[in-house]
Amino acid sequence: MVESTEKHSGRLLAWLIFVGALALIAYAGRFYGPAEPENLAYKYSSSVAALIQYAFILGILLLIARGLPKREVFALRQPDSWPRALGLAVVGIVVIYLGSFAYEQALSLFGDWSTSDEQGLVPSGWDSSRAGAFIAFFLVVTLLAPAIEELTYRGLGISLVEPWGVTLAVVSTGVLFGAAHGLVLGFPILAFFGIVVGTLRVKTGSVYPGMLLHATFNAIALIVSIAA
Repeated sequence: MVESTEKHSGRLLAWLIFVGALALIAYAGRFYGPAEPENLAYKYSSSVAALIQYAFILGILLLIARGLPKREVFALRQPDSWPRALGLAVVGIVVIYLGSFAYEQALSLFGDWSTSDEQGLVPSGWDSSRAGAFIAFFLVVTLLAPAIEELTYRGLGISLVEPWGVTLAVVSTGVLFGAAHGLVLGFPILAFFGIVVGTLRVKTGSVYPGMLLHATFNAIALIVSIAA
């Protein structure tokens, strides 16, 4: 088992400062940085930059969790029942898509607004001449990104916040996950995504089903974008 609530307060503060900094950097880049380059999925540099970024994040997480049992604090344990966990993951992804659809419909009432292109990660179509770069990007987005992001928010994050309340842990980590992407229109649905996956983590006691849901969601988005 992990340490007591009192012994975690310093680690929780460190984690909050870290993920808060990630959110501030993301929004600073959104509002004050250069415009997002198009077709990030077809640039090897995008994958290399992501590898460096996620390696840095993992290093900070391990530093914050130093001295704690890693399997426990990151929820790196098998769920009690994989069939139940997979069923909950399927329900979760359906709920996320329904929530996204409802949000997009609500946005449309106020004008020609859409969240689909705000992040700039989804390509506008298939370019066979740059298939290698796309495959590299696909692997990063569907394997590395879900693993590190889930370890950050649903792994260490929920473990550190949970002693102050399960609901607080799920909601706060979901909101911080949404903020880390630096989006405005997309923030509500990303926060909703984080809350749904956080609920899955709490229900199953494991970070693995959330990783699988996250990876599936990202893979579907990329496949649909090049198939359109």
